[in-house]
Amino acid sequence: MSPEMSPITLIIVAVTVLISYRAMNNPSLKYSLALYPYKIKNKSDQKRILTHMFVHGDYLHLIFNMYVFYSFGSLMEVIMTETFGGTQGSIHFVFLYFLGGIAASLWPIYRNHDNPNYLSLGASGAVSAILFATILWYPQGKIGMLFLPGISIPSWIFGLLYLGFEFYMSKRNQSSGIAHDAHFGGAIFGILYTLIISPERGKLFIDYVLS
Repeated sequence: MSPEMSPITLIIVAVTVLISYRAMNNPSLKYSLALYPYKIKNKSDQKRILTHMFVHGDYLHLIFNMYVFYSFGSLMEVIMTETFGGTQGSIHFVFLYFLGGIAASLWPIYRNHDNPNYLSLGASGAVSAILFATILWYPQGKIGMLFLPGISIPSWIFGLLYLGFEFYMSKRNQSSGIAHDAHFGGAIFGILYTLIISPERGKLFIDYVLS
């Protein structure tokens, strides 16, 4: 499948880069958009459940998230539009990304709604949803190691390792500065959303892994 036709992916990347750039040069803007469970509960500032996906802590955080999103989002957007048609496929892709990011924030909000010191930001939860939808849809793919050029592993093995690692880290340490619980939540949403819109993907995935 060709990833060239990916207008929604490109728009999301462009908007995220623009807002993140502005926020990194404007701390008050970054603060106002970040996920802040304490304010969501006590100040009814629900917009943060969505806006936190558009801001990042630094350039490395932004570049990594957008690199992974473009790499897999381009493919997933093509898969969606070819499977469900242009309009419906685009809607599914948008839902997968943004609902994935929202779903990924629910557990951090629940765990930290009484913690005035917890803030989180970034598109990692939404990106995890896209990544795991792609793995479920395309288990025969390979995922390269960004910091180990030339080394890649089957996508479904990467997925299992990723889920195990993020679940373990979310239980082990809440103060690492990395929202492991959001990564895990986004991944689970990506799997569930894919199974809802295309139940046969689960059987095909299992058949491939067992073969």
